[in-house]
Amino acid sequence: MSAAPVLRVSGVTKAFGEREVLRGVDLEVPEHRAVAVIGASGSGKSTLLRCADLLEEIDDGDIFLDGEVITDPMVDTVAVRRRLGLVFQAYNLFPHMNVIDNVMLGSVRAHGIERDEAERRARELLGRFGLEGRERDRPDDLSGGQQQRVAIVRAIAGSPRALLLDEITSALDPELVGEVLEAVRELKQEGMTMLIVTHEMSFAREVADEVCFLHDGRILERGPPAKVLESPERPETQQFLRRLLTAGRL
Repeated sequence: MSAAPVLRVSGVTKAFGEREVLRGVDLEVPEHRAVAVIGASGSGKSTLLRCADLLEEIDDGDIFLDGEVITDPMVDTVAVRRRLGLVFQAYNLFPHMNVIDNVMLGSVRAHGIERDEAERRARELLGRFGLEGRERDRPDDLSGGQQQRVAIVRAIAGSPRALLLDEITSALDPELVGEVLEAVRELKQEGMTMLIVTHEMSFAREVADEVCFLHDGRILERGPPAKVLESPERPETQQFLRRLLTAGRL
């Protein structure tokens, strides 16, 4: 990848007590590219995203956003998070607020956008992602797939430099997965820079420019999706993919 990275993780380590979760992780996400991180449960994937968004403090290494170190203790973490969009496994929508207010909240409060402009953009994005007419609904009135699309719209409403997606389909019923993945495909086509943690291998193959296999806190293998997913070199990657194949998930 020749483009300059929007997000760069350099030698990052993270432990919870005696348990070392990340062990010297190096990773780059160039502008307009999508990097997918795959691996078994407990390999450190979600922790990596939480560290990138400064929700977890790293023990060693550095994380850069547009070439600037964001893990320095002097850095304003709130200002950094305004430049990143994070979508969790759970939708994390405010149940007492309607859809459009959920989307507008960050734009108005965190980014200082005038309410009229924030509402205009929120309506435009909701329409683009198939949610026109649902602006005044509460989250409980929506399906899981619709709620996750609202969460994605909320994350991109502030025009983030990069979008971080943490297993965004894992809480969905199988019939709802497709509509959420289609929303991410559209973002990829529009050039959104994305770091994606996913267990959907077919999605990683289709959307990602690079796939990184995280095992026991280390990235053991990386490369184009076809190479990593179809011709892996490391025995750990091969074993992981065999388990997925046996489970019918590859």
